[in-house]
Parts: sequence; C-alpha cells; structure tokens
Amino acid sequence: MKIEIKHRYDSSILFALEIGSLKLAVEAAVVSRANLSRANLSRANLSGATLSGANLFGATLSGADLSGANLFGATLSGADLSRANLFGATLSGADLSRAELSGATLSGADLSRATLSGADLSGADLSGADLSGANLFGAKHINSYRITPLLMLLDQPGPIRAYKLVTADSVGPFNGGVVYALGAEVEAPDANVDVSLQCAAGINLATLDWCMREWREGYRILVAEFRAADIAAIPTATDGKFRVRRCRIVGEKNLVEIGLMPSPAALAQGG
Repeated sequence: MKIEIKHRYDSSILFALEIGSLKLAVEAAVVSRANLSRANLSRANLSGATLSGANLFGATLSGADLSGANLFGATLSGADLSRANLFGATLSGADLSRAELSGATLSGADLSRATLSGADLSGADLSGADLSGANLFGAKHINSYRITPLLMLLDQPGPIRAYKLVTADSVGPFNGGVVYALGAEVEAPDANVDVSLQCAAGINLATLDWCMREWREGYRILVAEFRAADIAAIPTATDGKFRVRRCRIVGEKNLVEIGLMPSPAALAQGG
C-alpha cells in the first residue's frame, strides 16, 4: 500500500512509500531525515511511534494519537496539536514554541527541557507531566496551580524553612558572590518576580531533594527561614527551586544523616 504524507496547505506530497501503515511511513520519513514541516497528520494514529528529532515545524497533528510516542528533540514549533493525545509521550528537548496545544492530553508526558514559549495550553491536561527545565516564557493559558505544588508556600502563615545549596565557601554554586553565613540575614530586594523564568536574580532556595540532586562533593546544604511575603517567584512547573527577597540562615543539614556522605564508622570499615 502506498502511503503519501501531504502538505497541510497545498496537498503537495512531502514523502511517499509503499508500506503497511501511516505510522510506519512517518517513522521511515523521520529515519530518512525527510522534511515533514507543515505536514497534514491530523487525526493520525501514531501511538508509540519513534519520531525522535523529527522536523514537524508547522505541521497539523490536531486530534492525532501520539500516546507513548518518542518525540525527543523534535521540532514542533508552530505545530497544531490541539486535542492531540500525547499521554506518556517523550518530548524532552522538543521545540514546541508557538505550538497550538489547546485541549491536548499531556498527562504523564516528559516535557523536561522542552521549549514551550508562546505555546497555547488552554484546556491542556498537564497532570503528572515532567516540566523540569522547560522554557515556559510567554506560554498562554497555563493553570499553574495544577502543575506547581510549591504554590502551597504562599499559604503558610508563619516562618517557612527551605534549603540553600552552597559551596565550601558558603556561596551559591551557580551564581556566586553572596556569602550565606550561619545566622546571617540575606536580602535581594531586586529579586526577579517573573514566574516563567526557572532561574533568575534573587535568593534561590529549594526543596531538600533538589539540593541533594545537585549536590557535589565539598558542597553544603544550609537551612533558610523566611515568610510567604518574602517570596519573589515560584516558577511555573518548578522542579523544586524558587526565589525569595530575604531569608535568614538558621542551620545546616548533616550530610551523613541524609545519606550524602558516609559515616566515620563506615569509612573506618572501608579502610
């Protein structure tokens, strides 16, 4: 059976192949590095398809079934994915800038480090999606309360504690300069308040698990105390980091107790 993939506007043939299904034809086109920009794949059944690195710029995939598909690093800028089923799909590193994702199912999808700037996400289901490191600048109609658990910090009535990862010299490992000394109150009155930016100016605090993921030998994890009014920004879909205008350093985590360093007894036994 000859399968033809056509342009969404003028119906010109972008790729054709004698093969058993449209899904196999699209996979073959991607393997051959065919340019599928502005392809018409509306309502296509591409469930589980391997489309890593595909060039689907401006394509229409409205209503398509892409559940479980691998679209790692794919170009989907300006694509129409309205009402598409992307449940559990891999979209890590994909370019979805200005994509139409209204009504799309993205629950359980891997959108880590994806570019969603300017994308329309009205009515999209993002429950359980991984948006760590995603670029959401200018993304439209996101319900941040569904995808940002740390917004609970804004409702805490009293002092709140979180964590600050620092080097052995008590400065931040990514943007140094400020010394976080035990007992000191640190301020950043010009902290960036844009929630679309995952990392920006301010005192960047985090959850303990975030600090443990980023920890390297020689680093320390400090305990910082602040109030809800001190919060400058909780980035949308943050993976655990947020910004405050001021905080006090009130303690330090024991790295042995939390399992980042071996105990002296274990070191002695190992020797």
